[in-house]
Amino acid sequence: MTSRRMKGPRSVAATDFLWDTVSGVLAKTMPRSYRRHRSRSSPGYTRRKRRRESSTPPSREYYDNFYSRRHSRSPVYHSKGRDRWAPERDFYQGSQYESRADYFCESRYSNFDSFEENSRYKDDSYYRHSSTGHHSSHHSHRRHRKRRKRHHHSRSQSHSNSRDRHEKKRGKSVEDDEEGHLIYRHGDWLQARYEIVSTLGEGTFGKVVECVDHQRGRKSIALKIIKNIEKYREAAKLEINVLEKLADKDPSNKFLCVQMLDWFDYHGHMCISFDMLGLSVFDFLKENSYQPYPLHQVRHIAYQMCYAVKFLHDNKITHTDLKPENVLFVDSSYDMFYNAEKKRDEKYVKMTDIRLIDFGSATFDWEHHSTIVSTRHYRAPEVILELGWAQPCDVWSIGAIIFELYLGFTMYQTHDNREHLAMMERILGPMPSKLIKKTRKQKYFYKSRLDWDESSSAGRYVRENCKPLRRYMLVNDKEHEELFDLISQMLTYDPSKRITLSEALSHPFFALLPPEQRLGRREHSHSLSR
Repeated sequence: MTSRRMKGPRSVAATDFLWDTVSGVLAKTMPRSYRRHRSRSSPGYTRRKRRRESSTPPSREYYDNFYSRRHSRSPVYHSKGRDRWAPERDFYQGSQYESRADYFCESRYSNFDSFEENSRYKDDSYYRHSSTGHHSSHHSHRRHRKRRKRHHHSRSQSHSNSRDRHEKKRGKSVEDDEEGHLIYRHGDWLQARYEIVSTLGEGTFGKVVECVDHQRGRKSIALKIIKNIEKYREAAKLEINVLEKLADKDPSNKFLCVQMLDWFDYHGHMCISFDMLGLSVFDFLKENSYQPYPLHQVRHIAYQMCYAVKFLHDNKITHTDLKPENVLFVDSSYDMFYNAEKKRDEKYVKMTDIRLIDFGSATFDWEHHSTIVSTRHYRAPEVILELGWAQPCDVWSIGAIIFELYLGFTMYQTHDNREHLAMMERILGPMPSKLIKKTRKQKYFYKSRLDWDESSSAGRYVRENCKPLRRYMLVNDKEHEELFDLISQMLTYDPSKRITLSEALSHPFFALLPPEQRLGRREHSHSLSR
């Protein structure tokens, strides 16, 4: 059959783009059309589809598949799934693009020619000349160029409008600094509820600000504002999950873990509100010129830490980031007194009630365990040697914290693994050969002994600044002996032989604790898995 070339709009009426009503075969090229792009929801589309189904040359499944190919997103986006773009996450985070969707939208349509080269439509029959088609190659290419221009214009306009809507939703006044912190001023409001009063602190995760909660009778609260960075957002979500589960098991807050009041997402910044607390035991120590706490205060703080962390362990949670900065006084009010011996004023905290904070790194027993956890100075040897860790690593951290409260300085002041291990051996004695044989970190050892040059400058530093544990005792009496016995058992190298917190709470060091400072005797499990 000799095909007749159709011109202008008449070709549209005579030749359907799916099924050639003249020749009765599948059309190979799209006809020229100056009409608005057809929508599946339009009445005309419904009538045409019903007419095709009644004549049934192509199956309904074929038509639906064809439509999906024509009107779905580009195969560039769908071809290999989400994980294909995982390596690019760092590229668009912190860049001009607010999200992965914005990045793809602009990169895919900013140069439509490159998009066409990567598209499966290049190999499709619509871009190939066929002797059975009703339009010449010349007309086909010209038509496609016009369609490409219209498509590029509509996509660019759509993307521009989408970006404008996103920026309008975020608000022009919401800005982040180069590190991802929210830029705010005192007096700013968040969620039409929280009025920012002052900055309380700053960390790698974000900032903590004091706010007035206008929905709680103008009560002062602490608001933790997480950086607008993906890894910190994910850590905040994990912390929220842990805090919600702990609140379910301890609604009256008997186990001394900080309770979350509320949380929300503020333009990419996860925000968590808490009751206002006092200074951390570290900040108070720092403001007091690193004067150590009296022994009876060390006893009460240590007892509460053991009690709170035992609650976590009973619920199959390891905190993994215990340090003095994460132990806060409920009220850090103090009295001043003059130290005649040192000829200076010193602070004496009135109440030593504490709360445990920062559950961003808390890990359930059944979850993936990161290789490295804990802040350096409070890191257990099994973590350094990459032997795997569990709840005993928290016990080690508590032992190092108690030592610091008692003396006013950290036990292991270092940032190097080999030097850290050398300090441990200097203070606690040689490391068991059992651990040395099991570790993959054999580079730190030679012939089952720590490979350490004591005559080097680093070796002299360790020898001059570290000494056997018992020689740190300030007073040689029974109370101090009991304290160092507890610390020694908490700092046992082998985690399987390290004292548990249940055993620690029954240690003789806590026998002199006043009755009003003793907490509930409930020893049964409060498992979150029940």
